[in-house]
Amino acid sequence: MSQAAGTRRLSDRLGQGPVEVPVLTPDKSEPKTPSKSDPRIEFAGKRLLMLGVGGCGMSGLARMLTRLGGIVRGVDSCSGDITDALEADGIQVAPDAPDLVLDDETDMVIASAAVRPEHPLVLEATNRGVPVLSYAEALGELTRRSTAVAIAGTHGKSTATAMLGATLVDCGLDPSVIVGATCPQLMHGSLGSPVFASPAGYRVGAQQVPKGAFEGQAGLLLAEACEFNRSFHNLRPKVAAITSVEADHLDIYGSMEQVVEAFHEFARLVPDAQEGGTLLIAHEGAHRREVCAGVRCKVETIGFSPEADWAISFDPHTQITRLSRHGEQVATWAMRMPGQHNAMNAAFCCAIAITLGADPKRAGRSLTAFRGLDRRVQLLGERPDPTGGSIRVYDDYGHHPTAVEATLRALREFERPQDRGGKLVCVFQPHQHSRTRFLLEEFASAFGQADVVIVPHIYFVRDSIVEKQRVTAGDLVDRLRERGVRAMHLYPFEAIVEQLENVCQGGDLLVVMGAGPVWQVGHGYLRAGWSQEAGAQSE
Repeated sequence: MSQAAGTRRLSDRLGQGPVEVPVLTPDKSEPKTPSKSDPRIEFAGKRLLMLGVGGCGMSGLARMLTRLGGIVRGVDSCSGDITDALEADGIQVAPDAPDLVLDDETDMVIASAAVRPEHPLVLEATNRGVPVLSYAEALGELTRRSTAVAIAGTHGKSTATAMLGATLVDCGLDPSVIVGATCPQLMHGSLGSPVFASPAGYRVGAQQVPKGAFEGQAGLLLAEACEFNRSFHNLRPKVAAITSVEADHLDIYGSMEQVVEAFHEFARLVPDAQEGGTLLIAHEGAHRREVCAGVRCKVETIGFSPEADWAISFDPHTQITRLSRHGEQVATWAMRMPGQHNAMNAAFCCAIAITLGADPKRAGRSLTAFRGLDRRVQLLGERPDPTGGSIRVYDDYGHHPTAVEATLRALREFERPQDRGGKLVCVFQPHQHSRTRFLLEEFASAFGQADVVIVPHIYFVRDSIVEKQRVTAGDLVDRLRERGVRAMHLYPFEAIVEQLENVCQGGDLLVVMGAGPVWQVGHGYLRAGWSQEAGAQSE
């Protein structure tokens, strides 16, 4: 194919021609009789171009495809720590640009969920007959080659996956992990990680399970099973979990019934109980009867009800969590991440670890040592107040009404700003116009624990321009004010940081929430405080 004028090949962007990147030992664990209806895609020896490679999941996938013998290169619109780490590992990354064209040697393109179908390189690959896989399809191929554990649910996927990964490391099961958030304990476990370990969103583990229920089988691979666009239907887990099933992504599904049906189809992907197929599902809040109807695998329930197969007991004051199985206590630990919802995530993790063959007592010690992951009820720091006291600042990824309410309630109970004469201030950025519109009343009732709510513009992603015009941040503010909540709409983020100077005082708790770039507000507010303190000291 001749190169068009004004374009640059990927190899030109990378500064050299096609290069053989270092390849780790290929994974030799192949099933003896692959299913004819489930054909394998070959990665070994193929030149793979990954679009959006700087994401947590994509960067982990890049390393695992390299271990399979793929020759991986990437493109991303943003450079940073993740792309720098990929380069250090021998995976070249080019900056995304509209004038890029594919190298003739490209065998396959793998695109992140954030990459639109009309991306020039996707269109070019399609026109040239180069296969294009989504991230979910490529991850699905890895699960076919692994003893896969998939964590699904409207809430808690990232937290439970990271916790489970760290716990299995501590328990000697050496898993590979792909998670949509970064966690300092993922590489070396919670018991073995140095305090200032670098956060990671992936881990490449053993090629065979070293011990436990699946000893000798293809290595463990833990992954989030995201329901967006039904992407979790690409996975083939041996063990699966469903933490919750609620109305979300209604722009894709259209109704709650379709959401439940999608989770039902996911549950049907878990193999027969005789093959070790196991599904752990929340006793309440996951539509378990509809989801589990007709599945072939072993099904166990988990929850705070004593009727659950795995019963949880949680004390919000001491953060002590106990897990019992069929009435017999099997593990106990003290939570560092506050809230009943995080106790539930940890209990899922502990139950799956035990199912895989982990020692229950060591699993409990690992969970006690787990310090959390980025943007999940993460304490960023404290900012001194000139009038005395300080403002504690948290950052959280919550973007669904249930997660918002659970997190704010947990932080009010854990931090108790009211005991210091303070208030709970929440900066919440809605994520997607369609989600905000579909769940507007639920969002309006989710902020009962907050004293002040500041709402920036809705984060515009995936929706159409028409959808964008149907709802605004002002609509949410109006609903909140109707309920007696002190709420305001402010933008840009710099204006919010300035307003927080007036709103926050010593003893307050500031919580910044949302799946978009709203995290900049919490960091900006802390930086402003440090600057003020440095200026005062210089005087």
